[in-house]
Amino acid sequence: MSEPQRKQPEFDPANPFLSESTEDVTNLVPRGLRIGAALSWRFIVVIAALYVIVFLIGYLSVVVIPLSIALLLAALLAPAVSKLTALRFPRGLAAGIVLIAGLAVLGGLLTFVVAQFSSGLPELQKQLTESLNQIKVWLIDGPLHLRQEQIQEFINQAISFLQNNQASITTTALTTAGTVGEIVTGFILTLFILIFFLSGGDQIWKFLVRGVPGRVRNRVDVAGRRGFASLVSYVRATAAVAVVDAVGIGIGLAIVGVPLVIPLATLVFLGAFIPIIGAVIAGAVAVLIALVTKGIVGALIVLAIVIGVMQLESHVLQPILLGRAVKLHPLAVVLAITAGLVAAGIAGALLSVPLLAVLNAGIRSLLHEHDPDPEEIDVLRDQAAQPNDAGEESEAKS
Repeated sequence: MSEPQRKQPEFDPANPFLSESTEDVTNLVPRGLRIGAALSWRFIVVIAALYVIVFLIGYLSVVVIPLSIALLLAALLAPAVSKLTALRFPRGLAAGIVLIAGLAVLGGLLTFVVAQFSSGLPELQKQLTESLNQIKVWLIDGPLHLRQEQIQEFINQAISFLQNNQASITTTALTTAGTVGEIVTGFILTLFILIFFLSGGDQIWKFLVRGVPGRVRNRVDVAGRRGFASLVSYVRATAAVAVVDAVGIGIGLAIVGVPLVIPLATLVFLGAFIPIIGAVIAGAVAVLIALVTKGIVGALIVLAIVIGVMQLESHVLQPILLGRAVKLHPLAVVLAITAGLVAAGIAGALLSVPLLAVLNAGIRSLLHEHDPDPEEIDVLRDQAAQPNDAGEESEAKS
């Protein structure tokens, strides 16, 4: 016996919007509008989640930045620790030896750079004074024909500006002092985290993976290992590129006769770890010092040297080393650096490309590997950053 049909409420043509009806009106909404609405609210949810993540990272930047830098340093020093453990050194002792050796090298390098800078500073001050005098003579005897009184008035205005903004300058100095304190605290925290990463990083990772559901645990484990392998390859390739840049530009500066060659070469080496932006800043500093000390001709020669080394880096070294290590498109690198610089300043520019490399390797592993074995992955080998497509090949054959 069939159910009696429910009587539909009568429709009032005079008041169509006041008519009560239990009819589902979903089909009356155009399909394109329904799809657009579904995409829109999901997009809003994703953006809100990303905003919360970015906010938390910024709020906890005092912890996140040292943690990220410690991870980079661990990727740089892990091969040395692995070689010592292969020689039957206890892992804790191997980590301690590598860390102490790294600190000794860094301290010695900084001491040497500071000593070189201090010894070359008087000559640089002398050259700067001579350059300023030449500019002053050019302003008076050149096409501008300025008077001595006008130049002195400009100098007096500059001094007055500094005196009137003394409070602001003092506040900036205090803020800088606070920043130095934060840097020291971050350095100690980075060192502390790095000790545990080098001595027991594998155990830390295994502990984190235990929180992943069992059915996807191996895939997540492999994706994380491939991401760290990509980070190791990135740091290794970047260090090689940085050495070539520093040596090439340093030799060029020495040939031209620019002072402070060692500090400038060190600046080039450190700047190479921030792709594109770091090289531009380091090269600009070298050109400016050449302009002050050697004039316009020397500055142009140094500029040509810097451009030549950067062309060698971008067209030869990076495609061979970085391209093989992380396989990132140059546009993706530029956009990542720009976004990192806007979001978190220098730290964001430094960490954006390594983060992109890790995400690229991890996501490719999750998409292309179906039955991975974590124990088969040696994170210290460049090939470990690339996913194993055996699963896809077997599916294609079947």
